[in-house]
Amino acid sequence: MRISHKRKVQQKLQKRLKGLVVEAKPAVAKPAVKKAPTAETVKAAPAVKPVAKEAKPVEVAASVASTVALTPKQQQVLDIVMNNAEGINPKGIGLQAGQEDAKAASWATGALKKLAEEGLVERIQLAGNKVLYKAL
Repeated sequence: MRISHKRKVQQKLQKRLKGLVVEAKPAVAKPAVKKAPTAETVKAAPAVKPVAKEAKPVEVAASVASTVALTPKQQQVLDIVMNNAEGINPKGIGLQAGQEDAKAASWATGALKKLAEEGLVERIQLAGNKVLYKAL
């Protein structure tokens, strides 16, 4: 390909991109000015007495899981982790779910990452590349 042709093509692309950037910018709106709270508008919140709750950790995790939208696979992985209180590795989770030995760990890791982000399971790093997951 000739260099002059390359230059023309690149110039056309640059013009097209510049046009898109200009069109993509929204009109600048003036930010709304908020008034500082005065002594009259600020009211003291009533003191709340702490209520002692005696609930099992499994029930707490189940109630949290119901508020977060989980896929069936993630729910299955969460149930397996909650049944193993001492912790379980991803391969063990996959095997309990009925996966083949070769792909058990990789099957479970995607769901475990999501559950760890949501705060439903705890990831514990052991020596080397060994990992355990426990329900919170």
